[in-house]
Amino acid sequence: MTDRTESNDGIEQLEVWCTGEEWCPVTTTATLIGKKWHPVIVHRLLEYGPSGFNELKENVDGISSKVLSDSLDDLEENQLINREIVSEKPVRVQYSLTTHGQSLEPVIYAMHEWGQEHITNISD
Repeated sequence: MTDRTESNDGIEQLEVWCTGEEWCPVTTTATLIGKKWHPVIVHRLLEYGPSGFNELKENVDGISSKVLSDSLDDLEENQLINREIVSEKPVRVQYSLTTHGQSLEPVIYAMHEWGQEHITNISD
């Protein structure tokens, strides 16, 4: 596991827990977005902006409500998304990227571009 410390700007930083200086940043990034749906959720928030739970569920085709809920909790815990209660009755929640989450934009788009370049069509 990783330990956390708070930086000067109030954002928790992940402490280095691996010994390979050359690969440790890759491992740290993978720890944050390495779960199946995390990069997809971040991508959808980059593409569509702040979204409610149901809107995200529609935009992340194939994800169950339970997995989406757990993923959002994890992304929030890692300070990549904000969860804001928009209305109390009925309860309406909106998710948006934090500055930390927005900084993943080049990583997410690089993943997208790489996938477009290397994925073969299933019908091939």
